[in-house]
Amino acid sequence: MLDTDKYTVNVGPVHPSTHGGLHVEAIMDGEIIEDVIVHLGYVHRSVEKIAESKTYYQFAPYTARLDYLATNLPVMGYCQAVEKLTGIQVPERAEYIRIIMAELSRIASHQIAIAATGIDLGATTGLMYAMRDRERIMDIFSMTGGQRLLSSYIRIGGVAADIPDDFIPQVRAFVADIPRMIEEYNSLMTGNEIWAARMKGVGVLKAEDAVAYSVTGPNLRASGIDFDLRKADPYSIYDRFDFNIPVRQEGDSMARWEVRIEEIAESGKIIEQALQQLPAGEFMSKVPKNLKPEAGAEVFHHIESSKGELGYYIVSDGSTKPYRLHVRAPSFINLMVLPLICRGGVFQDIITNIATLDPILGESDR
Repeated sequence: MLDTDKYTVNVGPVHPSTHGGLHVEAIMDGEIIEDVIVHLGYVHRSVEKIAESKTYYQFAPYTARLDYLATNLPVMGYCQAVEKLTGIQVPERAEYIRIIMAELSRIASHQIAIAATGIDLGATTGLMYAMRDRERIMDIFSMTGGQRLLSSYIRIGGVAADIPDDFIPQVRAFVADIPRMIEEYNSLMTGNEIWAARMKGVGVLKAEDAVAYSVTGPNLRASGIDFDLRKADPYSIYDRFDFNIPVRQEGDSMARWEVRIEEIAESGKIIEQALQQLPAGEFMSKVPKNLKPEAGAEVFHHIESSKGELGYYIVSDGSTKPYRLHVRAPSFINLMVLPLICRGGVFQDIITNIATLDPILGESDR
């Protein structure tokens, strides 16, 4: 055998397949990946430090920028953390509206994952299909909060405004079409022979490694670990809904892909149940103009975001601003397994693995 020299190939931070400002340094031995080095920080905005200079109310819109593809989920997690810290009770109607918006955000995020994986692997039509369907969710967000991508609709104490009259019909129509959407994604991509060759057996993440690295979300469940905070540690009113947690055993790129597609269907079930149970009443509780939690009070609250476990740790000094706020961001932790699942593969597998890990860099560079 010839003794070849190792060489480095840089992917990103401006490469479209890195899903943002991610720089991957691939150490290659011929066509085989010997190692991968992940470089972060290209979109770092010091979000946690900004929190110390903003009031609890003012900081809420910043959290939408953490996972800007699932905008209502990080905002809901933050608002619930503050509510737990201060003892604010959220009206029943607001809880249901939050769940609907959160699950729509989960679907929107997974549809971006589908679209991005499609274009990364050369299936341009897959991008078009998923983005077409996601536009309907963006229209619903615009109807409620006035914004499409970055919604500040969820607020501390409830939601900004009640849902408009045409909200429920549009959401019901969207949910009714989810089976058709999934059938198209599967027929176009999942069942494609070339797609299977690029995905099956690629980027295998073993269950024990996923646990050791603290991987969460669809990436963990694709490795055979049945863990979802909506079931494992129920928050809000998730314990009132009947839904399943999709799990795969293979731990490869195809498993991560299939888990996200199935989660879209389960989110649709939750939304339909929430619409059926939606009560009348107030959409916002009475909250003080200046929110001042007790000095020395601290709280940790976590939710099942679209990427995994999203947690907020807040410490109060008795003022209107947090003394310290830390974000447990799932994408940052999930990205740490990229070198592990890439080693021994070929160069094109890096792109597949990044796509199916589905990181969001606003959350990684927080």
